[in-house]
Amino acid sequence: MKLPSISVITPSFNQGAFIARTLASVANQSHPPLEHLIFDGGSSDNTLTVLRQAGGSVRWVSRPDGGQADAVNHGLKAARGDVIAWINSDDIYYPQAFAQVAARFAADPSIDVVYGDADHIDLQDQPFEPYPTAVWDPWLLPHVCFICQPALFFRRQVLDRVGLLNPNLRYCMDYEFWLRLANAGCRFTYLPVKLAGSRLYPSNKTLADRPAVHHEIAEMLRTRNGTVPLRWVVAYANHSAASRWSPELNPWRYRHHALRMLIRQQWHWNRTPGLWSLAELLLARGRQRRLRASLTASS
Repeated sequence: MKLPSISVITPSFNQGAFIARTLASVANQSHPPLEHLIFDGGSSDNTLTVLRQAGGSVRWVSRPDGGQADAVNHGLKAARGDVIAWINSDDIYYPQAFAQVAARFAADPSIDVVYGDADHIDLQDQPFEPYPTAVWDPWLLPHVCFICQPALFFRRQVLDRVGLLNPNLRYCMDYEFWLRLANAGCRFTYLPVKLAGSRLYPSNKTLADRPAVHHEIAEMLRTRNGTVPLRWVVAYANHSAASRWSPELNPWRYRHHALRMLIRQQWHWNRTPGLWSLAELLLARGRQRRLRASLTASS
């Protein structure tokens, strides 16, 4: 069985503390990639020193760009592999990830997207919690981003159907891309294997400004779908409140602010109480439990 070739894309900017580990996790795969494309935004730390010492399979450029999505888009246009992987410069792949993903693609040519499980890892690459991944369910996806970005791989040919990442998004360009893939009818398959480690630490942008992350997600969903699922409205309200008042030290002020933001933003984004959105989420969660049980029974 001939395994598909894999192109790996990494956007980079001042991640010299981690990028060597990202490079090593790609280079040490049992199914080596066709190429590893690094698009660096003009780093001023030791990133370029690390890149100059990288092997011949690594191709890189360093110049100012329009941000993470713009850097990835340069990679998507340059990639030559059958399958594309995208990993940020502070994340890692686990050793057998490419072999397992490539085998799944080779076994079924109708599959467009393969994704698997992942961990949140600390500064020393140690997992401290699993990423909350779910069995594939397009109905659940608008309510929960259950796919960890480095644990998703897709055939290069799907770009002809969905285009590139939205360069106007700073935080949720991956989630918006997953939604576009699903809406375009791409066939997803879930691989119940841990493929990657996604690093979480206080200064990374996902944790550093959670209200901004959730606000962008909500605006993206409203633009795409006309409404924002209630779960995302609640998440924004809670993170907005927590950014001003400690839930432990000022619980009354925290709850008051969260409730006020919930009411205001629910009206702003949806003009409804959101009960139907809540019902949709509960139904999707029930279906997810049944899908999980079916997967366990068949394994």
